[in-house]
Amino acid sequence: MTDEELFKEAHHILHENMINKDPKKGPGFHYTKPSTSRYPYQFFWDTCFHAFIFSALGEHEMAQDHLLSLFSLQKEDGFVGHMIYWDRLKPGRLTDFFQSRPSITNLYKSHMSALIQPPLAAQAVQCVVKASGDMGFLKQIMPKLKKQYKWLRDNRDFDGDGLLTIISPFESGMDWKPTYDVALNMKPDKADWKLFLKFVSVDFRNFLNNYNLKKIAKKRYFLVKDVGFNTIYAQNLRAMGALCKMLNDPDEQAYRKASDEVTQQILKVMYNKEKAAFFDVFGKDDKQIEVLTPTIFYPVILKGVPAEISSEVMKRHFFNDDEFHAPFAIPSVAQNEASFNPEESLYIWRGPTWIVNNWFLHKFFMERGYEEEAQKLIDSFRKLIEKSGFREYYNPYTGECYGAHGFTWAGLVIDMINMENEHKEKTTVK
Repeated sequence: MTDEELFKEAHHILHENMINKDPKKGPGFHYTKPSTSRYPYQFFWDTCFHAFIFSALGEHEMAQDHLLSLFSLQKEDGFVGHMIYWDRLKPGRLTDFFQSRPSITNLYKSHMSALIQPPLAAQAVQCVVKASGDMGFLKQIMPKLKKQYKWLRDNRDFDGDGLLTIISPFESGMDWKPTYDVALNMKPDKADWKLFLKFVSVDFRNFLNNYNLKKIAKKRYFLVKDVGFNTIYAQNLRAMGALCKMLNDPDEQAYRKASDEVTQQILKVMYNKEKAAFFDVFGKDDKQIEVLTPTIFYPVILKGVPAEISSEVMKRHFFNDDEFHAPFAIPSVAQNEASFNPEESLYIWRGPTWIVNNWFLHKFFMERGYEEEAQKLIDSFRKLIEKSGFREYYNPYTGECYGAHGFTWAGLVIDMINMENEHKEKTTVK
């Protein structure tokens, strides 16, 4: 499949999945569904992914409209939920009802969930502004970004150590990630109905507590410092510093300092030298959850993580045929984990390959001289799309497609291709 064909298909799917409501006819919104049937709402980090893809396609105004729509229901204190229902008020699953605060208005009025998702918005805005040069858009959205990152710091740093805590497995964006089994006092294994009840019960108890964060923090039903979530947080604090610099905003240094502090805490709390991996932690003592998922790699991209640590993590795990070095990388759980299941299942993120992990690591490979591996990540998804189309996730051995049809995330390969081309141009000039 040629680059031109990939770009054309990504453009077609994003526009086919797009929703645009005129504000003259009620609350206006403009977003792209990750999938037309299975995921009909506006999701937080999905919208950020779409901004990257639209920018890669040269559709900068579209990316801007999507991000402004994402923040249009932002609460006065800065909160933005992980899912905005707009005029599709019925939850996708009945159990999703427990992810919103109890309110009669949720039955008839546009609203957000009470959960959050990885705070990728600053990087998405940075990508759009870098590609478009539109400083007017940056000035418009910057106050909203500042409010959101302040909310995160003030409301989710439960222990005052700079790291953010998620209160539901569904806040990580990697819904059924097996590390959470341990936090719920279960042994990571093949998923079943017992696991479903455990995960859903977390949201139900939070719902009964009206998503009062002080109560939830005290009762400790499910409090996890997720390494992927916090890596994205550190990255986006640095992106906020870069955005401030564009505006000559004096907060630049404060955001950069905050990013450095979060990075150091990730190293201190989450890095396991013996295992050469970054692990999620839970409990009052920040107990590491030694389950191998792709987020063990995420911090290697952070400025401030020593090169020798990054190299050891990649060498020990990524290039290990028993763990993550699969024909269609990167499986969402190491192949030698008891919870690994490469087939289609309700319990996603427990084996199949998702493009977001390839996208996340691609830049690291590209910048650290792993040019062959960077290209392999692109080629892997090029083959998957050619074989199976734009789907939600894929079998890491056979490339068989699973989950939602016309799933937009696969379009991130376009952003990867653009980054690769830009990197080659810079290298050639040098």
